[in-house]
Amino acid sequence: QVQLVESGGGSVQPGESLRLSCAGSGFRSEYDAIGWFRQAPGKEREGIACIRKRDGTTYYADSVKGRFTISEDNAKNTVYLQMNSLKPEDTAVYYCAWSATDCTNYKHWGQGTQVAVSS
Repeated sequence: QVQLVESGGGSVQPGESLRLSCAGSGFRSEYDAIGWFRQAPGKEREGIACIRKRDGTTYYADSVKGRFTISEDNAKNTVYLQMNSLKPEDTAVYYCAWSATDCTNYKHWGQGTQVAVSS
């Protein structure tokens, strides 16, 4: 059973940084991948980053490219999302999710962590 737990959310001012963590267990597939998503109030969920565990390939949405970095620590079974130059429009609940098929068809989700960016 795959389990995911996010942490690291909080309230920051525009231009500041946060690092989110996604601690996981139960990974089994050669094609495991972890993605980060976010959902702002009144908006659809948006996929923003993903990392393939088999080769470390990363993907980013245009909205975060150049500002956010996804990485992993395999020894800790943890995936991180480093978020720099945060903007008010980054305010959302952030979720990590697990895919057994290389960043598609996510089957397990964490509980989410709130990020608020305001001055």
